[in-house]
Amino acid sequence: MKRIAKLGLVAAALAAVWGTALADITVGVVVSATGPAASLGIPEKNTVALMPQTMGGQKVNYVILDDASDTTAAVSNTRKLVSENKADIIIGSSTTPNSLAMIDVVSESKTPMITLGASARIIEPMDDKKKWVFKVPQNDSMMAGAIADHMAKSGVKTVGFIGFNDAYGEGWLQEFKKAAEAKGIKMVATEAFSRTDTSVTGQALKIMGAKPDAVLVAGSGTPAALPEKTLKERGYKGKYYQTHGVANADFLRVGGKDVEGTLLPAGPVLVAHQLPDSHPVKKTAMAYVDGYEAKFGKGSAATFGGHSWDAGKVLEAAVPVALKKAQPGTPEFRAALRDALEQTKGVAGAHGVFTMSPTDHLGIQNGVVMVKIENGTWKYQP
Repeated sequence: MKRIAKLGLVAAALAAVWGTALADITVGVVVSATGPAASLGIPEKNTVALMPQTMGGQKVNYVILDDASDTTAAVSNTRKLVSENKADIIIGSSTTPNSLAMIDVVSESKTPMITLGASARIIEPMDDKKKWVFKVPQNDSMMAGAIADHMAKSGVKTVGFIGFNDAYGEGWLQEFKKAAEAKGIKMVATEAFSRTDTSVTGQALKIMGAKPDAVLVAGSGTPAALPEKTLKERGYKGKYYQTHGVANADFLRVGGKDVEGTLLPAGPVLVAHQLPDSHPVKKTAMAYVDGYEAKFGKGSAATFGGHSWDAGKVLEAAVPVALKKAQPGTPEFRAALRDALEQTKGVAGAHGVFTMSPTDHLGIQNGVVMVKIENGTWKYQP
């Protein structure tokens, strides 16, 4: 009888061990697959199909929810993923406003998050809430510096600015002001517009009245084409710059001939096959582009999907480290995963090489190239 009882205890112990070993990792994904930011969210959502199905020997389950480009929905989706799906980590959302809105939820639940939003405000300044948030898109400060540098080299002395009237546009205005000032470029007009606006004629006329050498449009996705199209229609002949927020095929389709000649900073993945062989990101960027286009069609790859892929790469590097301390589905694993993400070193992705730290939750290197729109496509500018 004692022997049977002992065997029962051993079996129970082994079952517990096996059950723990077989625990799945749950990754909650929030993207803007519909609404004004859909051109960002759709390739981000599609890219999940290319992410690793196992990490550190554990099966990975991805739960994808669409926030419809709405901050309230982004928060609701995050709460659902944390409370109902017991997500070990959140990836998303597509835009800066939505990502900022999600911070309270992930910090309260102590769930790490890798944002796909661009603004540095999502991770800076570091505090008790933002210590749970990591980032893979390049900071707007990096991209603003690249634009200001290109403008200075091209002889631009004055610039007009029109950006979204939300956290994305406000962040860009703040960063570009500093970058332009550092290069001796004067901002002579500053305007704003909404992602859902159908006309920006008033703002365009004010910018043209200031007669700037160049105009920077600080928007993302297809809505960013509207100011440029309006300025072209009104006869503005200066240089046009956009942010990396427009680097997808939908922007080219909507902008058409009106965006020809536009200059913008972008992640290397946008022109992966045009990069010199010496570029440290060329191999991994090409791997993403080729994998995405094999599944979704030639010419379908976009930089935004590359951010999802990079989130997967960073997560894949962190999971084995976290598994040494705890098992998925527990608060301990979420905490260990946060710590492991903070120790990420030399992870090559589609947009750059990531080396994070307790004070830098992005840590991207080799992440910016200048690109020009020529003949309806992207042209690398050495």
